[in-house]
Formats: sequence, C-alpha cells, structure tokens
Amino acid sequence: QVQLVESGGGLVQAGGSLRLSCAASGRTFSSYAMGWFRQAPGKEREFVAAISWSGSTTYYADSVKDRFTISRDNTKNTVYLQMNSLKPEDTAVYYCNRHSQPFGTPRSLASNALDAWGQGTLVTVSS
Repeated sequence: QVQLVESGGGLVQAGGSLRLSCAASGRTFSSYAMGWFRQAPGKEREFVAAISWSGSTTYYADSVKDRFTISRDNTKNTVYLQMNSLKPEDTAVYYCNRHSQPFGTPRSLASNALDAWGQGTLVTVSS
C-alpha cells in the first residue's frame, strides 16, 4: 500500500508563497498521476491540482489556476505544489494523493483518488 507524507506547510502572510512536498513510497510512483487536495475548517475536501505520470500534463481547480504550480520528480518519488500569491481562503490542510489507476489522467484524478489519506500539512494564510 502506498504511503504519502506531506510537508512544507506553515504560516504565511497574504501574498506570500509556500512550497509543499509529498513523498510517496513504492516502486510504481512514476506510473501514476498525482494530485493535491485541501480541506478548510468546516468544509469538505476539495481538489486543487493534478499532474500526469510523466509530468507533461497538469490540471488545476479554477480557484488556484495561475497561482499554484504542481510538479513532480520521479527520481525522488516526490510531488510538489508551489503556491504563490496566497490568499486567506487558501487556508486549509493540504493532502496529496494518487490516481487509483496507472496512467490515469490528471483531470480524472479528482474522482479516482485512493481512499487513503495521509496526515496532510497545514497551510495558514493571514490577512
């Protein structure tokens, strides 16, 4: 079973930046699309961004498009989320996850993520 460990969260002022990392276990990391989700206090978990197994294709929620960038390093089994121009409404616990099917598309990851979540990393954006 894949294990996902998120890191890089913290407290930042509005307009600032953070870079999240997610380290994944297993030998098949490079065969799966990866993505980021977030859950704000009192709200349901929502999709943020996804990247194809090769890294050539990305997909973003409208709320983060042009501010966030997802990337991956298959040699390190790690996926990243660069977050710029942060807003208070970006405050949430951020989780990474993997597509349930090898070579699945980033666009389909939101409804095909694994039913297993790590502890996440908390991002707090102050106004």
